Amino acid sequence: MFAITGITGNVGGIVAECLLSGGRAVRAIARDARKASTWADRGCEVAIADIGDASALTAAFGGAEAVFVMVPPLFDPTPGFPEAKAIAAALKSALEAARPGRVVYLSTIGAQAKQENLLTQHTIIESALRELDLPIAFLRPGWFMENCSWDVAPARESGVIPSFLQPLERAVPMVATKDIGRVAAELLQERWSGHRVVELEGPHRVSPNQIGAAFAQLLDRPVRMEAVPQQTWEPLFRAQGMKNPEPRVRMLDGFNEGWIDFEGDARKGTVGIETVLKTLVDGQRKG
Repeated sequence: MFAITGITGNVGGIVAECLLSGGRAVRAIARDARKASTWADRGCEVAIADIGDASALTAAFGGAEAVFVMVPPLFDPTPGFPEAKAIAAALKSALEAARPGRVVYLSTIGAQAKQENLLTQHTIIESALRELDLPIAFLRPGWFMENCSWDVAPARESGVIPSFLQPLERAVPMVATKDIGRVAAELLQERWSGHRVVELEGPHRVSPNQIGAAFAQLLDRPVRMEAVPQQTWEPLFRAQGMKNPEPRVRMLDGFNEGWIDFEGDARKGTVGIETVLKTLVDGQRKG
């Protein structure tokens, strides 16, 4: 039995799809039974647990051959990251008690960075899980290509896409969620001892200008990227309702300055940016 958290989301759903297609038994872990009903209809066992509930997680992880763990994104954390610390404690307690055969934790590129930023939440959780004597793989993907979903509307409506990634010609490690889910499913079925880090990016690194060019081709109209001045980020994010924008600003600085990067040689996925953008554009047309 493979226990999958985040199964109602994009990545978790892909992990489950890959396992089910291989004839594996899956336990769908979700906060809402109604949202998990689709997976129950497909023959999955369902466990209800919140990512911060150690007792419920212990029951959900119990007896599992392997567990896929991902935490919901929090873009506006409280200073000091108390939310991540609470999740780290709950996960550590649950995994220590349930002792599944192995664990794949969905972390992030740059989790090893010393400079505090939005991704430090994963650094905190990784640090807690490293105290466990379980086989754990920390899967560290690059920038999600699907973040470009926010770019479809401006590309279509004005032909100008604001970019926080800059300079516009600098290529960044990016990866499709399809590749992340596939690799996570593969890791869940492997056997190893101790702790390991698996870094993952797409077949090629991608610059903002390449994204603009791909949108132009897909939409058959001129599209260009426009760098958002760094000094405007904090007031802009506060205007959008963020109370603590500094971690997000520092994350973007990290990508742009190069200190958020891989530690070693990353695995290469197979899904390119053009494929992802086409899916996003087609999906919004249908919507």
